[in-house]
Amino acid sequence: MTDSPVVSNSSPLIALQQIGQLDLLEGLFSRLMIPPAVAREVTPSVHLPEWIDQCSLSQPMGSDVLQASLGPGESEAISLALEVGSGWLILDDRPARRLALALSLDVIGTLGILLAAKRRGAVSVVRPHLEALVEHGFFISPDLFDRVLRSASEAGPRP
Repeated sequence: MTDSPVVSNSSPLIALQQIGQLDLLEGLFSRLMIPPAVAREVTPSVHLPEWIDQCSLSQPMGSDVLQASLGPGESEAISLALEVGSGWLILDDRPARRLALALSLDVIGTLGILLAAKRRGAVSVVRPHLEALVEHGFFISPDLFDRVLRSASEAGPRP
């Protein structure tokens, strides 16, 4: 999708690991980076593959990020994306996404990753992955579930 570095927050990594699809990220992005706070947050549930680089911030977080009352992983992920000129920032949390978009970052979430993987032929269908995410406690509103299926040309209501 891009040759620029891509930064991820913890929730997409955990969600993709839970459904056995973490490797989709390696196929979509040439370089994936995470800040130390994300590494700490995912360590209990995700064994980080060597193609994910942990990178520390070289500058303090900006006041926009600090004032946003986000979690440490989200704050550091947004700050790292700004610092390295990230091609994409992978985030699911709505307040973090709003801030990232306000800071002119390109944002994609777990569901967007699945759609991109289908478009590139890395997965043939999206529905089973959406269902698996829901089974693992990942919240997807019925409307969003249906919109993702329509985007994937797999229209049909959520079971």
